[in-house]
Amino acid sequence: MTLRITCPHCGTREIDEWVHGEIPVVPDDITDADDRDVDRAYFHNNVEGVVREAWFHLYGCRRWVTLERDTRTDAFQ
Repeated sequence: MTLRITCPHCGTREIDEWVHGEIPVVPDDITDADDRDVDRAYFHNNVEGVVREAWFHLYGCRRWVTLERDTRTDAFQ
């Protein structure tokens, strides 16, 4: 069974049509712009539970969708 994502523009599609990434939260105490970029690019939280992610419908409408996914079950909310 493959995961499926419901696109608000194209309907339900296979996960193979999408690329994604975590929407990082950079701590407020990092004030230097370069340090914030490094933190955003390399220090992911790897949370067990619900995370907000940006998914890009690469082989569909080519739009970004923000979704919440439970990393324990891969279920979208």
